[in-house]
Parts: sequence; C-alpha cells; structure tokens
Amino acid sequence: MARKAPREEPGEGALEVTAPKQWAAGIPAVTHALRMGYDQMGIRRTALTLLKVNQKNGFDCPGCAWPEPDHRHTAEFCENGAKAVAEEATVRRVTPEFFAAHPVSELAGRSDYWLGQQGRLTRPMHKPAGSETYVPVTWETAFDIVSRELGALRSADEAAFYTSGRTSNEAAYLYQLFVRQFGTNNLPDCSNMCHESSGSALTETIGIGKGSVRLDDLYDAELIFVVGQNPGTNHPRMLSALEEAKRRGARVVAVNPLPEAGLLRFRNPQNARGLAGGGTPLADRFLQIRLGGDLALFQALSRLLLDAEDAAPGTVLDHDFIAEHTDGFEAYADQLRTLDWGDVAEATGLPLDAIEATARDVLSARSVVVCWAMGLTQHKHSVPTIREVVNFLLLRGNIGRPGAGVCPVRGHSNVQGDRTMGIYEKPAPAFLDALQGEFGFEPPRRHGFDAVETIRAMGTGAVKVFFAMGGNFVSAAPDTAATERALRGCRLTVQVSTKLNRSHAVCGREALILPTLGRTERDQGPDGANRFVTVEDSMGMVHASRGGLPPASPHLLSEPAIVCRLARSLFGPGGDVPWAAFEADYDAVRDSIARVVPGFTDFNTRVRRPGGFTLPHAPRDERRFPTGTGKANFTVNPVEVLRVPPGRLLLQTLRSHDQYNTTIYGLDDRYRGIHQGRRVVFVHPEDLAERGIDDGEAVDLVSEWPDSPDRRAEAFRAVAYDTPRGCCAAYFPEANVLVPLDSVADTSNTPTSKSVVVRLERRVAPAAGREGAQPG
Repeated sequence: MARKAPREEPGEGALEVTAPKQWAAGIPAVTHALRMGYDQMGIRRTALTLLKVNQKNGFDCPGCAWPEPDHRHTAEFCENGAKAVAEEATVRRVTPEFFAAHPVSELAGRSDYWLGQQGRLTRPMHKPAGSETYVPVTWETAFDIVSRELGALRSADEAAFYTSGRTSNEAAYLYQLFVRQFGTNNLPDCSNMCHESSGSALTETIGIGKGSVRLDDLYDAELIFVVGQNPGTNHPRMLSALEEAKRRGARVVAVNPLPEAGLLRFRNPQNARGLAGGGTPLADRFLQIRLGGDLALFQALSRLLLDAEDAAPGTVLDHDFIAEHTDGFEAYADQLRTLDWGDVAEATGLPLDAIEATARDVLSARSVVVCWAMGLTQHKHSVPTIREVVNFLLLRGNIGRPGAGVCPVRGHSNVQGDRTMGIYEKPAPAFLDALQGEFGFEPPRRHGFDAVETIRAMGTGAVKVFFAMGGNFVSAAPDTAATERALRGCRLTVQVSTKLNRSHAVCGREALILPTLGRTERDQGPDGANRFVTVEDSMGMVHASRGGLPPASPHLLSEPAIVCRLARSLFGPGGDVPWAAFEADYDAVRDSIARVVPGFTDFNTRVRRPGGFTLPHAPRDERRFPTGTGKANFTVNPVEVLRVPPGRLLLQTLRSHDQYNTTIYGLDDRYRGIHQGRRVVFVHPEDLAERGIDDGEAVDLVSEWPDSPDRRAEAFRAVAYDTPRGCCAAYFPEANVLVPLDSVADTSNTPTSKSVVVRLERRVAPAAGREGAQPG
C-alpha cells in the first residue's frame, strides 16, 4: 500500500550537510528509485509501470528528453525517470474535499514539495472571483467560463497561452492551431526560459535551431565536451551513453563551475561493473570554470588551433570544409588574433596550462561533439557563447560528419517537439502559410509575447487571461514576486495539469484547474481502443508513447480533447477546422501535421514502426546550411568578462538531485551532500571567510540590479563548497526570486538565472553547523 502524502511541512531545522559524493548511480540509485515507486504507487504498480518506461511498446518518460538507444535494456529508465513516473502514477488523489479544506491563501503558503506530494488532480475545479476556495464544476461549465472570458477581450492579444514541454506533438499542434484561430501568437513556452539561446544561436550559424548529432555520433566521437550541465541529476541516461563512448575510446572534457559526481565516476546500475565494481571514470579532464566564462574558453581554444595551424600550415584546420561550407572565416580569424589572454584568465578563472592541455586534446581528436545545457543558455551573453561553440567546431569541420557536431541537451520530454509543432511566439511565415493552406483562415502574422514579455504584459494589464497547458509557470519564471503580482492581476488563469502545484494557488481573480491524463495512462478513443501520442527527443527522433494505467479519475480528459472541446465551445460547431474529428481520431491530427510541418511526410505510417523515425536535419544529413548566406556562419563575438562589485558574488540557480524542473520529489541532494532541506547556498570557503561567515551559518541572499529595489531570499544556510572563487549556487525555484525580470540574454530574452549578482547578509540567529560529514 502506498503511503499517505505529508500533511505538515518538514522544518528546515532537519537539514544535514555531509561531504559530496565522488560517484553517481549504482545500488543507491536503484534503491531510491524503488523506494519512491513504493511510496507513491505500491509494489505491484511500480513493477508494471517502470517496465514500460521508454520501451518501444510503452510510454515515453515524462522526465528528460534524452533519446533511447535502438537496443533497449529491460529497465530503460534512470533514478529520476523513475521518480517522475512515480509522481504521475501515484495512487494519492486531490479531491474536491481537499480543496474545501484548503483555501487558496493557505495553499499559497505551502512549498512546491508539499503541494506536489498531495497527488493527482481528479475533477475540474473553479475558483470564482472573490472566493478563496476552489469548487468542482463540470467540463462544460469550465469551457463556458474560458469562452466567456476570451470572448469578452477587446483583442486576442489580451490572452497568453503557455506550454510545458510535457505536451505531446498532437496536443501541441492542436493548441497552437486553436490559439492562432483565436487570433494571437502569444505562445510563451518553457523553451523561452531554458534553450531559447541555443535555438537563436544555432539558427543564425547553421540554419536550424536543433542539435546536429544522433546517439550513434556520441558513441563514435573521439572527444566529447560536456559543458554547463549535470547529467547525473538532470538526464542520467546520458551517463550510459558517455560510458559507451568511453568504451570505444572517447575522451571526455567536463566544463562546469561545480564538480558533478556523475562526471567523476559512473556506476551503471544496468551492468555488474556498475553494481559491484568501481564503475567508469567519465571525465578525463575537469575544467572548473568561472560562471559565464565559456565564451572566453572556446575562443581561447580556437585561438590555439589557429596558432597551431600557423605553425604547421595545412595540418590543423579543415580548409576544404571552411572554403566550401562556411562564410566569415577571415573576419573571425582576425578577431582571434586580437584575443587578450588576461581577459581569458579573468573570465574563465582557469590557468593557461589547463586550456593548452585541452587544446592538445582537440588536436588529437578527429571528431568532436560539444554538449551543453542551461549552464550556457542563461547568461546575458549566452547567444554569443553558443555561436562561439559553433565557431570552434567549424574550424576543423566538426559539423555534418559522423561522430561530431552540436548537442544542446533539452531538459524536458518533448520540449523540442512542441517547438517543431509551432509553439513559438515568432512563427516563420512559411509555417503560417502552410496553416492557412490547410485550414483556410488567415493566421496572425505579428509576433507574440515570450515568457518574460508575458509577465510584463500581465503586470501592466495588457494580458488579462493566462492559459497554461501544463507546467508550473509561477515557479519556473524569474523574479517570483513580479510574476506572482502579474498572475494575480489577471481576470482569469487556467491551468491544465496532472498534479497540484504553486500556479494553482497563485492565480487570477478567477481561476480554473483542468485535470488531464498523464503519459502513464490509457487514452481511449470513441471505440474504446487505447490510442497513442507522439514525442520528439533531444536528437530529433519522433516516436509513439502509449500509456497503460487506468486514468486517475473518470473525470480526466486528454490534452487533445481539452483543446478540441474548448475550441468548439469558443468557435461553435462547423468551421474550417474539424475539431470534433481531431478529438475522435489522432490519426487525423497526424495527417494534418504531415501536410503542414516539414519532415513529417507519411507520419502515421512511419511513427508506427518500432522506435519511430528521425527528422531530417540539413547540416547533419547533407552538410547543407539553410542560413541567409547558404553556408555555416562564423561569427565575431567579443569576450565577455563578468565583473561584480567588491564583496558580491555571482550566483547560479540549479536543481537538486531530488527534483526535475520545478517538481520536487524529495528534500535530498545526496550527490552534493544535502539532506532534508533545500534552502542552502554553496560558497567557496575562502569567500565565506572573507565575509566573516561561518560554514553552516544562516544568511539572506540579496540580489542587486541597477535602478531596481533589492530582491531578497531569506534564511539560507551557507555551505562551504568547491566552487570557483567569486561564484555561488542555490536551488531553484527557491532562488528564482533573486533573478530580475529585466536581466535577460541578448537576442533570446532568456532570464539570466546563471549570472545573478548577490550579496550575503548574516542573519541574527545562525543555523546549526555542518553535521556528520563523511567521505563520499
């Protein structure tokens, strides 16, 4: 029998700090995964569900977007995937009686962890204007409320429609179609807050905003950079791929401000060496870079390649590739020759000999892959940084051939597919033309609001209705206080959700919760047959996902059904879009996708093949670069040195091992030695000593932004940790309050959650000190 959800919040006084681990996974990962399954689902349900995760006849994990190998293990999931499945397939339920006992004002004071632990939503719920309590309503009533508020707007642009990466291709396609038929491109999504910088930089430089590698390329690479990411927590199945690459002879360079256990040593729980042996050391070289120093690092590596070419002409750079497939090399080479090594040292915090040794690794490798995540994408200069990664790869022809390329690692299952399906506030004219040709109406052409612009628009009253297809916008967004004020100012907020989260408690004057099916559950069509949906992984593979569990409640609807019924409620029966047919038959949706979205020809046939199919990628498949120049573009990017005022630190937000995005599974981060708490800040011991702060002392984090009041996150425990001098780290969403809404990346407008200037202020009463430190 699964355990009951907690009714009381755990106190931060229970927090313990031990020494960080020096390896990841192994037997502890197995036991933690099974314990979470037992707590949420019970023993039998755990076994039945986990054996279907990421299988060709099963369902796609609702966690990360890492691709599955063609030959799959019986247990093709990781610890955090098991936690994601357990959270969704839990037997805990949130009923109307729960809402009657817990008014919104109380729920708003609860933590994300406590809210998520209450279980699955079971009924459509409505908070009337002026009320503090959600009450159950019928689906028809819920759709009438949304239609009434949308119909009362003076302009369609007074509504914004957010999307989480969990949404299927079919649901995303229908959702953007509904929004554009309504008349707006206000389609902010979670990409705006994570990999928007990747898409912006890659579109400019190689002509497509997606990575260019497949899983086999990672296996075949001779050198792999893992930059600004923590695979052991955020996408642990990547560790298995790195282990296979190492087995085939690859070297791995880890570039990160914090040492991450999974990159130090991986004990693969799927083989004997991982369970009983010492595992596999993954990172051959660890570059502990200062926050924001990656642009300078890759420019320095490129300069050293250029110097090596000057010393031995014709032996280092791929001149044939550069001449035939690239544009702008001469201007880039001219800039490299002016590189200031003092700026490199200050920006990176790395000694020159470490950079030179890394350049020798590059020179000895014929094929190089660079992988990255949000450590690169959430700085003011993120887009130039990723452009610089592309420059580095272009010099030796490392895009468009086996074992080489760019690999942005997307953080949420189908976040890439949502964008492919048209979830984008700045749609391409060709996509809108295809929609018009398919359905007959004229889609709006003006650009819409992204996530940050949506918060601003809600704050000024320009957006009055906020509709979220999944996710937890309040906790995912920056500048928590500003985001909460903005949402509370809306006339109506609507959340399509599987679980309770903070966005249900921080809501508009009127609010709706629309409960939907999860990935693990059966989606039955009118004939009673179990239907499938599709997703796209981080490497452009599209495959089917079919849940097998009974729905958590008979009152749930699938996301496609919610969109189609809302559309019929708002637009009425008939019209150019066959909403009723789309709800009844997902094959009809996929046939429409095949006519509108490039790469999906014969969608229904190809996706029924075991494992699905790979979308075309011109740079990878043909060495064709669909940019404005018709070639891959070298770009000139001045080195950025992030300098902070005296006494301040540069903060990055990050995840704990017991969370995925804003979903908090537990209160431990055992790889970093944090147990039973989350309000911690990791600081170099010498930075603590300079400020007169003891290891374990309680502090407030205060962020500073020009012409803006200070933002404060109270009562964090200072933890002495191996970070670069002048840098520190804290978990989100707790630290999101510190990220100014106006601090965004150039071009992509992504919040700069990895470069926040903060000061530490001692609190009157110190927290308890470090307890029970043991070797990892």
